Amino acid sequence: MSAAARRAALATTGVLVLLAGAEAVGRAGIAGPSWPPLSEVAAHLLDADRRATVVRAASATLASAAEGLLAGVLVAAAAAFTGLLLPPLRPGLDRLAALLHAVPVIALAPLLITTVGREATPTVVAGLGAGFVMFVAFSSGLSLGGRRSTHDDVFDALGANRVRRLLRLQLPASVPTVLDGLTLAAPAAVLGATIGEWFGAPRGLGVLIVSAMQNFQVTLLWSAAACATALSLAAYGLTTALQRAAVRRMA
Repeated sequence: MSAAARRAALATTGVLVLLAGAEAVGRAGIAGPSWPPLSEVAAHLLDADRRATVVRAASATLASAAEGLLAGVLVAAAAAFTGLLLPPLRPGLDRLAALLHAVPVIALAPLLITTVGREATPTVVAGLGAGFVMFVAFSSGLSLGGRRSTHDDVFDALGANRVRRLLRLQLPASVPTVLDGLTLAAPAAVLGATIGEWFGAPRGLGVLIVSAMQNFQVTLLWSAAACATALSLAAYGLTTALQRAAVRRMA
């Protein structure tokens, strides 16, 4: 058995053991009524009418997460490029990014609701979650690409300015680091969108989770949480595949 096949077998075994343990805990009632057997959660999702409710909520969450991720990437890239092209602004941008990341979402929620509205709050929270990760990734990648090398000597000899050096040298060199950041930013966007929906959004998995908690609909709660987890795992898997393909292409 190859090393890759062995790792896959061990990972599959670990997942199966975890699922079996969760099912056993639910069947035995060790954790009380708030921990149902996973088979009941699966049956809930297999029911057409109940599944439709979860799927509609997941679609809204996915849309908010995708919009927030896109906005976070664009703003982070613009901030990183500005700090690189205008070095005096770099410390201030770093501190601003750290400050926004440090503010708890629960403190930002009332401000966001009154400024951007309840419907846009999940997108903004998703963008904040993804934006900080991408800002760090862009800044680190561009810094690595800006280290002195023979390529820099060539650009110096050709009289390239900062913008041309950024577009032709530093940005391509930063692609692996940026994609590494994207593998973390995509799940963070899903989590941010779900949390942002808790504060009064009209639809989404976060709304479904809060409603299920308030009405003690345990199976629905677990179904929505499982769907949010699946979205995060799918986002991580997709961005990881993209990152590996880009690394192979640029190797």
